[in-house]
Amino acid sequence: MAKHSRRFTALKTQVDPTTQYMPAEAIEKVKELATAKFDETIELHLRTGVDPRYAEQQVRGVVTLPAGTGREVRILVFAGPDGQELARNAGADFVGGDDLADRITKGWTDFDVVLATPDMMRVVGKLGRVLGPRGLMPSPKTGTILPAEDLPRVIEETRLGRVEFRVDKTSNIHAPIGKASFSADKLMQNFSALMEAIVAAKPAAMKGVYLKRVTLAPTMGPGVKVDVNAASGRLVE
Repeated sequence: MAKHSRRFTALKTQVDPTTQYMPAEAIEKVKELATAKFDETIELHLRTGVDPRYAEQQVRGVVTLPAGTGREVRILVFAGPDGQELARNAGADFVGGDDLADRITKGWTDFDVVLATPDMMRVVGKLGRVLGPRGLMPSPKTGTILPAEDLPRVIEETRLGRVEFRVDKTSNIHAPIGKASFSADKLMQNFSALMEAIVAAKPAAMKGVYLKRVTLAPTMGPGVKVDVNAASGRLVE
């Protein structure tokens, strides 16, 4: 079992593990726990009741956080000549086709988001073993496979705070809601927007309890449990 640092252990004493805090209170608490020497990311962690082994119970989507993510995002775009020009003009960090695929095949992964036009999926499809495990494989469900003319809009949204969420193999969802340096109001706006999108993404085939546990945590600190009903209903008490 991994041992926690003295700092983490001390911070853990500040959180009551039996209490489910109201969203606004949880945000204030998690900001207090972000005491590392860098601007920690505030992360949302959800335990769901879906069974990810079944295709009809997958949870995946995107949302643009109203207050942004507070982090620099490196955007890679696979597109044909026309799309490449649009992507470059929109400020994408890496733009290309087979040349980028070759670099990725050789182990290069210095990017955070991958966008692709449909005609380039013949190239991108071969990168599944590299991009898939990192959650970077373009998909129509998340709007990362898109017509060339939509590239400028999506690139701008990504810069502003476009976040993808999806359930993992253990039925959990993890996503950022901002930085510890954000005001509580901005974190609350992002939290509410993300929760609304996740609630709306509930699979129609899902039976039983959809959201079992909601937790907020700083990158280097302990988690704070959030009242599930309040979180789902976007309450701000």
